[in-house]
Amino acid sequence: MSLRRSIYKTPAQLRAMVEPGLITAAALDAARALVAPGVTTGELDAAASAVITSRGAKSNFQMVRGYRHTICASVNEQVVHGIPGDRVLQPGDILSVDAGAEYKGWNGDSAFTMVLDDPSRPDVVAERRRLSEVTEGSLWAGVAALATARHLGEIGAAIQEHIEVHAPATGYGILREYVGHGIGRKMHESPSVFNYRVPDPGPEVRPGLVLAIEPMVVIGDQETFVEDDGWTVSTLDGTAGSHWEHSVAVHEGGIWVLTATDGGAAGLAPFGVTPTPIA
Repeated sequence: MSLRRSIYKTPAQLRAMVEPGLITAAALDAARALVAPGVTTGELDAAASAVITSRGAKSNFQMVRGYRHTICASVNEQVVHGIPGDRVLQPGDILSVDAGAEYKGWNGDSAFTMVLDDPSRPDVVAERRRLSEVTEGSLWAGVAALATARHLGEIGAAIQEHIEVHAPATGYGILREYVGHGIGRKMHESPSVFNYRVPDPGPEVRPGLVLAIEPMVVIGDQETFVEDDGWTVSTLDGTAGSHWEHSVAVHEGGIWVLTATDGGAAGLAPFGVTPTPIA
């Protein structure tokens, strides 16, 4: 008889997840520092890899069957799972970078989006930066909701509401086929974390719940396809996408963003939520 692992972690397990979260944050910081026109996505991958290995951790992306890289680097119409390599970043590109680290058997997972400046296309840059800002804001709206939510479904509702309120009149598409997830001993665990309203209230939010919350939002229609490389998820209509993600723990004292060096204080401040370190 197989026993299903609980979705709720013990206090000791939550403490063990702090370091992999910080290593993940450091790896993404290293990649972010290099982003500029003329840099390849492969160079970003190498920078993130160097940080993870120097901290005694492993890339959990490389533990996914068939994937050999440390990050996913998705550019323009690519929303998630883009493979890093020889692609050279160009002015005006919107780039999403996703990475994770495993340390002593526990995992972190996080992502950010950046838009490279392009003085020759200010309208494109402004449109893409607004998309990224709204997507990041929806991430923090979901994290903030976790502080008071009774059931998991409230997170997706908060994410969708933020997007609906702050998107331009034409609206944004929220990817339906790709969602957030639990995280712990494995990078992807139960439960699924939807980025939109669902009728099922979902599991109870209580201490021990650790989630990777990751809204994926596009300027146009939310329909996507997987490119011929078998990984990269791109929009069917060719419009740009944005992806933001953090791993967040619920504990006895409140919530703590494991993949943010400040525990999420800056991102949560506009929502009136103060994160509490895990004791």
